[in-house]
Amino acid sequence: MIHPNTELKFINDQIGYGVFANRDIPKGTIVYVKDSLELEISPELYASHSPAMQDQIEKYAYVDERGFYIVSWDFAKFVNHCCDCNTISTGYGFEIAIRDIKAGEQITDEYGIFNLEYEMHLSCSNQKCRKTIRPSDFDLYYQDWDRSIRQAIPEMFKLDQPLFQFLSQEIQIQLEELKENPDSYKSVYALRHRKLNSVPKNQDLT
Repeated sequence: MIHPNTELKFINDQIGYGVFANRDIPKGTIVYVKDSLELEISPELYASHSPAMQDQIEKYAYVDERGFYIVSWDFAKFVNHCCDCNTISTGYGFEIAIRDIKAGEQITDEYGIFNLEYEMHLSCSNQKCRKTIRPSDFDLYYQDWDRSIRQAIPEMFKLDQPLFQFLSQEIQIQLEELKENPDSYKSVYALRHRKLNSVPKNQDLT
C-alpha cells in the first residue's frame, strides 16, 4: 500500500507512469507497506504462467526474501527506480523516505533491493546513475543503503504514520523494540534472496 499523499501521473511514452507526492512527505515517513492485500506469487506459480504473463509479473513485481513475486494491488507498482532515490526498502519490509519529498516530486526507490534475477539497463539522466542494475548490487551497496535508512529511522518515530496500522503485528513489535534499542536495527540485507539466476537477460528499465 502506497502512502495516501501520493498520486499516479503519466510521465511520457518512454517511462510511462510514475508516482508523485501531492503533499510534502517528510524524511522518515513510511511510504509503502506490504499489506495483506498484496498479491504473492510463488516461484512455482510464476513458472506455471506463459512467458508473456511472466514478463508482466517481472515488470510490476519485486521479489521478496522468500523468492515470492509481490505485486501491489494499488499504484505502488508504478514507483520508478532512481540511483539517487528518495525512498528505500528496509529490512522490515516497508519503504521509508530517506529525505524530505516536496509536493509535486516523483517518488523513487532503489530497484537493486528487489532481488533482480537479470541485469536491467537504465534510461536515466541522473548524475549518479549506475546505467545498469545487477543482481550483485545488493551485496555491493547494502551497507550504503543501511546508512541512509539509519539516518531516517530517528525521524520515523517523530511523525504521524498513516501506514503504520497496516504493518503486521510482528513488524510493529520490532519497531517498538527499535525505538527503545537502536542497536536492534535489522539490516536491509534481511530482504536478500539467495537463489538467483545470474544469466543476463537484456531488459530495459525506464
